[in-house]
Amino acid sequence: MAQNIMGWIMAALAVVAAFLAPSMAPWALLLILAIGLVSGFMAPLEDVATRVAYYVLAAVLPMIADNLDLIPTVGGQLNSILDNFAVGIGGIALANFLVAVWGNLTPSSED
Repeated sequence: MAQNIMGWIMAALAVVAAFLAPSMAPWALLLILAIGLVSGFMAPLEDVATRVAYYVLAAVLPMIADNLDLIPTVGGQLNSILDNFAVGIGGIALANFLVAVWGNLTPSSED
């Protein structure tokens, strides 16, 4: 339940941050990243394929979003929204990466 709420908050912030004044945007991005990190630590992805998909999406989504600038009137805002989503997804991916590395560094209880 908390995972869904954080996802909705992150999505709402991604949309709102696209329309904020440039002086407020870094703070909104920091908040989106923090929510992504907390979300990733609270519910780490166990499936390796899903984890890799998050890594790829965090890296490729900003490149895809850059192509939306060609759309007149709304392209810039759509680009910003997807870039903001990529920050949140990057936070989730980073948290999952750290959890996976920590799991490999610490001895398992089976040893």
